[in-house]
Amino acid sequence: MAPEKPLCLPALLLPLLTLLLPQADTRSFVVDRENDRFLLDGVPFRYVSGSLHYFRVPRVLWADRLFKMRMSGLNTVQFYVPWNYHEPEPGVYNFNGSRDLFAFLNEASVANLLVILRPGPYICAEWDMGGLPAWLLQKPDIHLRTSDPADNMTKIFALLRKYEPHGPLVNSEYYTGWLDYWGQNHSMRSILAVTTGLENMLRLGASVNMYMFHGGTNFGYWNGADEKGRFLPITTSYDYDAPISEAGDPTPKLFALRNVISKFQEIPLGPLPPPSPKMMLGPLTLHLDGDLLAFLDFLCPQGPIRSILPLPFEAVKQDRGFVLYRTYLTYTISEPTQFWVPNNGVHDRAYVMVDGVFQGVLERNMKHQLFLMGTVGAKLDILLENMGRLSFGSNSSDFKGLLEPPILGQRVLTQWLMFPLKVDKLVKWWFPLQLMKRSHPQVPSGPTFYSTTFPILGEGRDTFLFLPGWTKGQVWINGFNLGRYWTKRGPQETLYVPRPLLFSRGALNKITLLELENVPPQPQIQFLDRPILNSTLHKTYIYSLSPDTQSASEPMELS
Repeated sequence: MAPEKPLCLPALLLPLLTLLLPQADTRSFVVDRENDRFLLDGVPFRYVSGSLHYFRVPRVLWADRLFKMRMSGLNTVQFYVPWNYHEPEPGVYNFNGSRDLFAFLNEASVANLLVILRPGPYICAEWDMGGLPAWLLQKPDIHLRTSDPADNMTKIFALLRKYEPHGPLVNSEYYTGWLDYWGQNHSMRSILAVTTGLENMLRLGASVNMYMFHGGTNFGYWNGADEKGRFLPITTSYDYDAPISEAGDPTPKLFALRNVISKFQEIPLGPLPPPSPKMMLGPLTLHLDGDLLAFLDFLCPQGPIRSILPLPFEAVKQDRGFVLYRTYLTYTISEPTQFWVPNNGVHDRAYVMVDGVFQGVLERNMKHQLFLMGTVGAKLDILLENMGRLSFGSNSSDFKGLLEPPILGQRVLTQWLMFPLKVDKLVKWWFPLQLMKRSHPQVPSGPTFYSTTFPILGEGRDTFLFLPGWTKGQVWINGFNLGRYWTKRGPQETLYVPRPLLFSRGALNKITLLELENVPPQPQIQFLDRPILNSTLHKTYIYSLSPDTQSASEPMELS
């Protein structure tokens, strides 16, 4: 007998929704095409909705964010269900903790919000691989998806009326702001542009969903990426210049939108909660734990995978994070010799070391000149960082790692050892055990762990981690992966730290950094009471969206 085929995520959602609607037979939702409207329980209905992604907000904060959305005048919340968040391995499902979809739907019901559920399987959402699981790429010739171009709302509505003369008008993604890429300017959208567009659509009787109403955060390694001439990974912050900030605070944009909505439907009585109290702390000095290579036995306890040519992340079943590639020189290089990877074969960022000494960086779509020297038998280590898979585009199979064998001078390097690294497990479980006491390098450079502990006297508060002088890396607080920092590139300079992650009343908190390149002379950090999201060499990027015409500027193509 053939083995039973595992259910896909969308198939699992159908019985889930059925369970959540025990009184579904007493309610009705009808598209009244003849009168260009929706009917909810037989009554004319128009939804004014906002997007919020439960996977970008800690579970303990779901109720707060949803309540603020309802008090803003919304009657509906729209959200995606990312396949890769719930099925990490084929046939293995996770709906626990912050992945508890039942609990989130419950919270929406408590907040008196209707739900527009978008289960995918593809979602884009600037999320890693657009929500598709990376294990799909274990089939190297897989054909993932195609796409259709879109246009401005006037043309879309006109096209809708051409083929469907009657029925309700709907804008499912009305942008309140926009996303940020590392190395580009912080995106903003003016209050006037957003409110004018919303008012015009509501006056037409259209139903509208505002994307995003609360953006949240790309914790861990979950950010997506785009490719516009070069690879553009998305920042850890998904603040989106949305009406509710990344830290969950009402903004002037929210109050302006609430005022517009009040002209068309009743707003719940009562004030919106004020911004949450914020905390400042520091500076704190971090202490050297050791370079990454010193912890290799703990980072990859199962040992390396051997191959003549380097294998991509997918072939060694490493979805996110880091893989270390190692080989040994079979001849002496006595003069500086160019080290490179042909055909743009670094996906996405490579940190190169010879006998443990950091040599420099190779980066996807970027021309870096890197020259190496070494004696026969010298150990060549290349730490590959997955910076987030492409979340948008047609048939974009974004394999990670060394996709081509590196070349030193004119020789192709072979005989590789590949170490899929379990960095999060090391930080969360093994570091606290103080397993290793190693001698530390005098002047550390390259991938290196730093940490410190600190108490918070009294109650903890939301805060923003500032890393002045640090270059690029990953941060954990009390074992929780806050996400990536890239201080030297910007525009995001701080990482949002939600209050529930912190221990208060004198208990010790632990912060761990994996700095990938260079440590500042004073390895210090600070906690600020406000974010810095627009620190870059360029001016802040402000784009405008008139109610009838989407901006022709390039960033508007992504979602």
